Amino acid sequence: MRFHLIALPHTQVTKAFSTCAYTEKTLEFANMMTSLGHEVYLYGSGDKTEANATEFISCLPEQDRIEAVGDRHYTSASFDNSLPHWQIFNRNAIAEIGKRIEQKDFICIIGGLAQKPIADAFPSHISVEYGIGYSGIFSRFKVFESHTWRSAVSAQNKNAASIDINFYDTVINGYFNPASFSYKKSDRKYYLYMGRMTQRKGVDIASQACERLGVELIMAGSGDYIPKYGTYIGEVKADDRADLFRGAIATFTPTIYQEPFCNVHIQSMAVGTPVLTTDHGIFVETVQNGFNGFRGHILRDFTKAAEDVKSLDHKAIAIDTYNKYSTDTIKYKYDAYFQRLLTLFGDGWYSV
Repeated sequence: MRFHLIALPHTQVTKAFSTCAYTEKTLEFANMMTSLGHEVYLYGSGDKTEANATEFISCLPEQDRIEAVGDRHYTSASFDNSLPHWQIFNRNAIAEIGKRIEQKDFICIIGGLAQKPIADAFPSHISVEYGIGYSGIFSRFKVFESHTWRSAVSAQNKNAASIDINFYDTVINGYFNPASFSYKKSDRKYYLYMGRMTQRKGVDIASQACERLGVELIMAGSGDYIPKYGTYIGEVKADDRADLFRGAIATFTPTIYQEPFCNVHIQSMAVGTPVLTTDHGIFVETVQNGFNGFRGHILRDFTKAAEDVKSLDHKAIAIDTYNKYSTDTIKYKYDAYFQRLLTLFGDGWYSV
């Protein structure tokens, strides 16, 4: 199979930009598909990529990318295709895809409506939104990061009871690279919050729980909201995250909105560190109380869980997470999904 994989205009597809979940997803998707022998044409920004791609095609010069981000963090960049850098990127992507595309190729979108012009330019080809953790969807072919998010987005601004299913939509969870996140026996001395430094990600819950218990909390991530309790260490490089997870008794990921997926909690569990989360969103699907963490409702739930996690089996957590969410597992789910889409060039629903 052949894939035209569209990255975002405001990041490079490298580990340095992996705080952006969509960029990390793009990088590992390219790695997964090429590992299965497929061709991946990656359309990105800047002059380099660390993804394993058949070909990397730059659609926005690095200086333009830098100017588009400005003095903000790249994760706060707007998904607005009326902006100049989006216009340039989409226009160049369309031109470069046109030079390479063949009849049964797939166009893989990660920017939702902001990249719809690319899909519209190739109406005879199958465009797939392959990692939906956002709400601005448009494609006939959609891969959601969780069942929770598929239901939430499908029912957005609609009467949920009136919605029919699309048999060519599916759910394939987010993923992690086991080469970067693996289990090692280690001393666990502190509690960890890793993620955007914003109240909506639940950093206050982590701070309040650890303050009540009088235990050490390390906070890592981008943003300017810093709770009064805990030690903030800034944004952590991709290569240093696994060791930070391994030193934690548990990782707090208590998002207070309907979390579509949350890479952080999967990466934590991948190295054997349990998670403390809220009882909403993706966590209802991934976190089993008393096995790989706990889901809480009020502060006392989190303080009790922070003690109870000490008895959990770290190695068992890591093995379970590898089996469910590693790229070694997920790549076959994507392969099966795209093989199903290929039947549309034949008998489709009636294929045998």
